[in-house]
Amino acid sequence: MSIAYRQPRNEALITMTVIAVILHALFILGVTFHMPDPQPQLTQPSLDVILVPPKKTQPKPEQADLLAQQNQEGGTDIKGQSRPNAEPTLPALKKSRKAAEERIRSGVKAPQARKQPKVVTTRSPATQKVKPEKTAPIKARKKPDMSQLLSSTRQEIARLTAELDRNSQYASQRPRHKAINASTKEYRYAAYLQAWRQKVERIGNLNYPDEAKRKKLYGDLLLHVALRADGSVQQIRVVRSSGHKILDDAAVRIVRLAAPFAPFPEEIRKEVDILDITRTWQFLSSNRLFSGK
Repeated sequence: MSIAYRQPRNEALITMTVIAVILHALFILGVTFHMPDPQPQLTQPSLDVILVPPKKTQPKPEQADLLAQQNQEGGTDIKGQSRPNAEPTLPALKKSRKAAEERIRSGVKAPQARKQPKVVTTRSPATQKVKPEKTAPIKARKKPDMSQLLSSTRQEIARLTAELDRNSQYASQRPRHKAINASTKEYRYAAYLQAWRQKVERIGNLNYPDEAKRKKLYGDLLLHVALRADGSVQQIRVVRSSGHKILDDAAVRIVRLAAPFAPFPEEIRKEVDILDITRTWQFLSSNRLFSGK
């Protein structure tokens, strides 16, 4: 009897245990935990504290130049009267009106107010439609025919021919130059150069600079002389100085004293108009002028 009674009691206990385990499992698996979202921190606005010094009382002027709400002494460093740019308030207008009436009664003319320019502002629309400009249709160019091409070619040839004629005429009018020096070997030029050099040396020795003798100056210089066909001097130029201005000036003066020279021979005149002679002149220590090269 006791065995039969204990068996159903154990089964009920086991059943209740299983049901409890299942319920606990469902409860544990079904319950989830969520962290609360962080609330935004409320920032309090900052408070700026500005310390204002106590207002200094200024003495009232005995005779005011202009009417204002407050005394303007020490307001600027600019000398002379200047009118404030701020618009006057109603009390200031009343005071100025009273002052004007008093001046009129006393016979003093009130100063004329300076007219301020009016500023006109215009507001452009936020959205403004821009109409596209109408472009003219491009016309097709006509191809030039052969007659037009031939005409333009003839004009260009005529222009170039005229330009060549002008250049040749200008070249024919320019003087013909011939440069000669001590190394020139052509007989007609060498003979003329030899006669020219001898005349310059003779005149130079007769007119040797006295100052160069006293100061015992000597040296050599390179001199360029341009001669015309009639023997006159066109130009004298010192190409390389001797180092002494006295000697350079003396060489130029000697050539001018020796001019005019012999006219060009006929065989030279046919070829050139101007002879460019470049020679080295030496002022020797023996107080003589010599042209070696």
